[in-house]
Amino acid sequence: MRFRTLVEANKAAMRTFLTVTMALGVLAVAARLTAQQPPEVKPGPEHEKLKESVGTWDATVKTMGAESKGTQTCKLGLNGLWLLEHFKADLGGMPFEGHGATSYDPAKKKYVNVWIDSMSTRPMISEGTYDKSTKTMTLVGDMPTPDGKSMKTTLITTHKDADTQVFRLVGAGPDGKDFEMIHITYKRRAK
Repeated sequence: MRFRTLVEANKAAMRTFLTVTMALGVLAVAARLTAQQPPEVKPGPEHEKLKESVGTWDATVKTMGAESKGTQTCKLGLNGLWLLEHFKADLGGMPFEGHGATSYDPAKKKYVNVWIDSMSTRPMISEGTYDKSTKTMTLVGDMPTPDGKSMKTTLITTHKDADTQVFRLVGAGPDGKDFEMIHITYKRRAK
């Protein structure tokens, strides 16, 4: 009987030893996994294009036959990954304000933009490419409309020179033909 008690005690001790050893192994692996830092995301060469828009810009806005003035400020933020835009204007007697954020998505190999403004409670999300030969960024997205639907739109920004940019917002009309909804000429303010 004494031998049997001793064997049972040894088995219990062995189970405890194995349980503790396995638990320590799991803890060691977990500690190693949590100690690893995620890879640092750094701006790529495509983000250099975004730097060209940093600054304060005076805007001449043409829409529906009317012309008005506005301003846009652009800065790089979020580790240099996003161009953060703040636009203000008076559109036909109505104050208008909008915020945009533009970056480059290396997985999609496309520029991406999120736009929110004082005329909608839904964001507009667009994506597209930059053409070096024409110095033009073209993004396509769906613009929210007041009736709760959306309209396919194209955002076209052409860099005329270091201090001049032209932005065009083109949408599909009821007849299916594209029309220019807004045309903005930006001139960079002197520093």
